[in-house]
Amino acid sequence: MSDWGIFLATFLTATVEWVEAFTIVLAVSLTIGWGRAAGAAATALLVLAVMTVATGGALRLGGEMHWLQFMVGVFLLLFGIRWLAKAVARAAGLKALHDEDAEFTETRQKLETGDRRAAWTIAFKGVLLEGLEVWLIVVALGMKSGHPALAAGAAALALIFVSVMGLLIRAPLRRVPENAIKFGVGTMIVSFGTFWTLEALAGARAWSLGDWSLPLLVAFYVAGGLLASVVLRQRRLAAPEVGS
Repeated sequence: MSDWGIFLATFLTATVEWVEAFTIVLAVSLTIGWGRAAGAAATALLVLAVMTVATGGALRLGGEMHWLQFMVGVFLLLFGIRWLAKAVARAAGLKALHDEDAEFTETRQKLETGDRRAAWTIAFKGVLLEGLEVWLIVVALGMKSGHPALAAGAAALALIFVSVMGLLIRAPLRRVPENAIKFGVGTMIVSFGTFWTLEALAGARAWSLGDWSLPLLVAFYVAGGLLASVVLRQRRLAAPEVGS
């Protein structure tokens, strides 16, 4: 996979996760102030940075082991399938589109009945949980490509981009086309997971076209996701008529 592919996949994935994290931090800041909310977010980011550095060192020591590639491939499959399934369900109208405004309001309601320590914890856990998904992508793509700094840099750039935009508008970033991004990135991650898992099990002979198999896998999952969305939407629309 090209360096630009690694960068783009990491950047888009991280952008979606950081938008959700920023929404939580923004809600908390209205209760305990920007200073304490930013401190909670910074603490969570520090934990994620330590995890990334430590995991990157461990992966370099065992980067050639097939079992490690298999584990990363399976993790990517599970992660990507979850994203892709939700995106398909939203496109078919079976699941409501993610609403940053609603998440902001829900977080504010929780804070109204809590104390300042609980608010700090909410900001910390929100950034940490969203960041763990970014960490998984950074480690997986960085290990396989041999360019961990590139993946980490893309995630950091996404964090800076979301933070600057969020501070400028001081509102949930509801204009980010999250479902479209999750559909696209979900297909890419599932494709990577499929490629690496089968390669770990069967070696180079698993893919006769080599790395050129990746674009074909992406096209396959994109077509499958779009087809599934259309079929599920038609079934949903036809359901009342069948019931009557």
